[in-house]
Amino acid sequence: MTDLTGHPELTPYRGGWCGNDIFPGALSPANRERALDLTRRLGDRLAQEGYRGQLEVDYLVDADTDELFLGELNPRLSGISSMTNVSASAYADMPLFLFHLAEYLGVDYELDVEDLRRRWGSDHLTDVWGQIILKEPDDGIELLTDAPRTGIWRLGDDGQISFSRPAVDWHGLGDESEGFYLRILGPGDYRYRGADLGILVTCTRLEAPDGKLTDRCRAWIDGIRTRFAGAPLEPEAPPPIHDALAFKTG
Repeated sequence: MTDLTGHPELTPYRGGWCGNDIFPGALSPANRERALDLTRRLGDRLAQEGYRGQLEVDYLVDADTDELFLGELNPRLSGISSMTNVSASAYADMPLFLFHLAEYLGVDYELDVEDLRRRWGSDHLTDVWGQIILKEPDDGIELLTDAPRTGIWRLGDDGQISFSRPAVDWHGLGDESEGFYLRILGPGDYRYRGADLGILVTCTRLEAPDGKLTDRCRAWIDGIRTRFAGAPLEPEAPPPIHDALAFKTG
């Protein structure tokens, strides 16, 4: 899995996380083996500290040298957990979240770690998913009067999106023209710079190999943003000067 980072169409924050792509070959074979070794060592050390359950590790790859560095360690469920637990590898085996539950429930089990790693590491079990986290990039504050609803949406050939059907997850997506949108802000909420608007998941990559968003991704973003409507909030005017003076002088 790769991160989408700092795209101004999605986030006002330079370097801010704004989505992910899952696809075969996200890492070179050499970096994959190095990441496996480092992750195992991090996990073993956390186990000595008493941590049990799922953990997630981010790595950074130098675009010029292909050298791999540790980015951050998340000893918890995180924003990518939903994707790691619904990939084809998870359905072909045991989703990581069930290991998390088994540890906290005290379930007694045995596991062949090497065999599990071999199965999860198979490229033919790595399907393609993408998600984008939409934040409000503009200044100002609005009280929302309309927003796209949670469910399955369809992106047409004309670049317009339309609501297809209600849904609470993305298992029913038919093809890459469909996307599952999860509403975060709705009517009655305030929209402001940096606010999380919603999440879109679809079964295609949303970032191109050159690091730019795909045309399809941009069309989704534009289509979703057109579904928001709101009333700008005007700043409160300061009291008239003569009133303040009258108060001070009695």
